[in-house]
Amino acid sequence: MAAGKVPVKTLVTNRQARHLYFIEEVYEAGMELVGTEVKSIRAGQANLKESYCHIKDGEIFIYGMHISPYEKGNIFNVNPTRDRRLLMHKREIRKLYGVVKLQGVSLIPLSLYLKNGRVKLELAVARGKKLHDKREDAAKRTAQRDMAKAMAQERRRG
Repeated sequence: MAAGKVPVKTLVTNRQARHLYFIEEVYEAGMELVGTEVKSIRAGQANLKESYCHIKDGEIFIYGMHISPYEKGNIFNVNPTRDRRLLMHKREIRKLYGVVKLQGVSLIPLSLYLKNGRVKLELAVARGKKLHDKREDAAKRTAQRDMAKAMAQERRRG
């Protein structure tokens, strides 16, 4: 491992995000969680599929993220879809607020991961794709796959 590199363990990803959006910028944010939520996330019991972020009163929140109740959590479990505050520097939040207001982009969570034992959220400034963009991407993927197959067949023959 290189000096200065922090090991990162990805726990949950939002697979649909890169299909539905053009990712323009990526940010890292901490999350305000309770203990049983952290245990559930560590077990991979979270879902980012329908979630999005919004800035309100100078703070940034994530809505629609589902964290399943921890099985052994009993009375300490909280509402699985509650709104959670994200932890970012004020200047970053102000910058994101300006970008979202002026350019009409969305704040989409991409993944949850562990960094130095803390749960972090990868947050993207994203612009929605149109149907023709999605078709174009699918065509590119198909072409790449076909080229790879052809190359593999050529290697086997020769």
